[in-house]
Amino acid sequence: MKSSLHLQKIGFRKSIVSSLVLAAFVPAMAWAQAANNGPEEVLVVANGKGISRQVETISSVEMSQLPPGSSPLAAVSRLPSVNFQSADTFGAYEWSTRISVRGFNQNYLGFTLDDVPLGDMSYANFNGLHISRAISTENINKVVLSAGTGSLSTASSSNLGGTVQFYSIDPAKKGGLFFNLGTGSFSDQHVFARLETGQTEFGRAYLSVTSQDSNKWKGSGQDRQTQFNFKYVNEIGNSKLTAFANTSDRREIDYQDLSLNMIKQFGYKLDNTYPNVTQALNIAKTQCGNTVNGVPSTYSAACDYQYYAGSGLRQDGLYGASLASNFSNGLKTKATVYSHHDKGDGLWYTPYVASPDGTPQSLRTTEYRLNRDGVVANADYRVANHAVKAAVWYEDNQFNQARRFYATPASSFPSPYDFPSNPFYTQWQHQFGTKTTQFSLEDNWSVTKDLNVNYGFKSLKQSTNDVLQAGSPASYPQGSITSSKPFLPQLGLTYALNDSSELFAGYSKNMRAFQSSVAGPYGTTAAGFNAIRSSLKPETSDTYEGGWRLNSADNQAVIALYNVNFQNRLLSIQQGAGIVGNPSVLGNVGGARMTGLEVSDSWKFAKGYSWFNGVNFNKNTYTSDYVSNGTTYKTNGKTIVDSPTQMWKSIVSYDVNSVFANVGVDYMSKRFYSYSNDASVSGRTLVNGSVGYRFGQYASFSDLTLQLTGSNLTDKRYISTIGSNGFTYSDPTGDAQTVLPGAPRAFFLSLTGKL
Repeated sequence: MKSSLHLQKIGFRKSIVSSLVLAAFVPAMAWAQAANNGPEEVLVVANGKGISRQVETISSVEMSQLPPGSSPLAAVSRLPSVNFQSADTFGAYEWSTRISVRGFNQNYLGFTLDDVPLGDMSYANFNGLHISRAISTENINKVVLSAGTGSLSTASSSNLGGTVQFYSIDPAKKGGLFFNLGTGSFSDQHVFARLETGQTEFGRAYLSVTSQDSNKWKGSGQDRQTQFNFKYVNEIGNSKLTAFANTSDRREIDYQDLSLNMIKQFGYKLDNTYPNVTQALNIAKTQCGNTVNGVPSTYSAACDYQYYAGSGLRQDGLYGASLASNFSNGLKTKATVYSHHDKGDGLWYTPYVASPDGTPQSLRTTEYRLNRDGVVANADYRVANHAVKAAVWYEDNQFNQARRFYATPASSFPSPYDFPSNPFYTQWQHQFGTKTTQFSLEDNWSVTKDLNVNYGFKSLKQSTNDVLQAGSPASYPQGSITSSKPFLPQLGLTYALNDSSELFAGYSKNMRAFQSSVAGPYGTTAAGFNAIRSSLKPETSDTYEGGWRLNSADNQAVIALYNVNFQNRLLSIQQGAGIVGNPSVLGNVGGARMTGLEVSDSWKFAKGYSWFNGVNFNKNTYTSDYVSNGTTYKTNGKTIVDSPTQMWKSIVSYDVNSVFANVGVDYMSKRFYSYSNDASVSGRTLVNGSVGYRFGQYASFSDLTLQLTGSNLTDKRYISTIGSNGFTYSDPTGDAQTVLPGAPRAFFLSLTGKL
């Protein structure tokens, strides 16, 4: 769970719909292939043939091998350059979820779903939403990872590093009901049902419902989510009309953030006191320096070991429509309009602010209200040996963020699953209005039958205006700030050595726009903001990559080298002496460099057998020191936090007749969580696997499949998420409360089929 200095989460009441569906499928099991699986559904990772960037694709087959209700990011983590961590089994607990690629964490990556931007998927939720809320995993067709940099047309203002693009399945041409039922460890209950209309004279569509309830693996509380996904497709002549509507209601009870010292003293299973109110109040009265009945207590570090609870609540609606057309003169166009609305609260029961009735506890929230509308459009035109593409993205984002406190009477503590009401104090409230415009132009030139050259640029501008709606104008900033780069070039080439192998190389320059929330330039005082608003430069990167790839019937392999120079790295630092009122502000702390080697191979070595291996070796370091409060902090040459220098992923798959199975090994070297590199967590090796049987036709059911999935099979005790409460310069004693243990061994049984 989060400490008193950081944003929080919240939880929810089980929906009537999910209760009814669960009751209808009591025997249940969970998770499944999104398509009709035939023989030889072995793991194969497509590696981007003909593209000058390092691109790899994960299909729905790989996602079907995950525990029920898992985030699709857990499947992406099988790729060699990806570091994905989460404190829960499913990779969906958002406070803990972290993904980084080649040393860039998710705040520096770009994410889209069917071209619609998902923002940087940060917990603060200021410009998008997490993929686990945007769509049910069963409705995802594939995931495309561009490890170094995304295409110029990708709708993202944050991708200094790569991009992760999700693509949904289209409605089937044959009607019916697809279901995916599951149960397993931690009282997991997963229900998914998708009703397909099949092809009609009006087009085809599907409507799906997902219900996921699972207990935490330690402590008390549940993670709960209900989703509805609707998609409509109508092909009219040379045009394709698509419309979608996705809703999500997610509630999750937090795990407590720990320190290495706390784990040493109390073990991995230390957690908050929920639902024990008496214990939480006793800690608040005796350990937290509160005054109760006129008698002050003495503060102890144990005050922060256990809170009552924290939780995260998100209610999202993502809607849109697109029209794609092919014209006879070589022109293709596609335009997508979208609208996203989010209501979210992060809850933390704090012992540091008393309720109005004197109870030494209150409920603190960070509240998010997001409304964004936009359009993504592109046009492709082929003429002679040139393929020219122009694209535009525009978004209007209105984001309201507030910090409030609510009463927690000892006799009626508010539930962590419910939105609170009637605050007794609003500390601050900001209304951020952000407009983003991106234009790109590129040409893919077939110089010869073997040599292709692509070149182009994008222009990105993002302007934010903040209006302070509550809080002291002297303490909290408001005003405007703009990030702009009119020319961000990209250049690449591929050269075919023969029909199955090619060389590729590329260069790109990217910019990350300022965060339009209190986590960005506005996370300081009014004086601090005014001091930096005219001089602060947005972060930029230069990416160079190249390598060789093989695409044959039985083998898909790639060897890639990369070098990334990261400039104008921003960090919140103290400006001068804090004792005289100088604020902490976002400051330029220099650069970083990421250099590495990736090797992956997906080999079908016999009928029904495949073996995937992916390795990454890198040297990711800061390239400068920085000064804060008059003190120089030595970071030059230090390894970037949460950046393992070695990763190895290996998966053996078997699929013959009706039986299929796979077992995977995931190794990661140690990771630092201090900038000085004096604090780290050990490397770990995890083993996961699944085995299943296809029954095929049974009565009115078809494609019946039973699958057993196991995660962390060796029951390894390890640290998953680091930096959950931010990174520190130094922590030689292991007291920084910013790590979360990974989940223990777990098993899940699933049944999928069609009716």
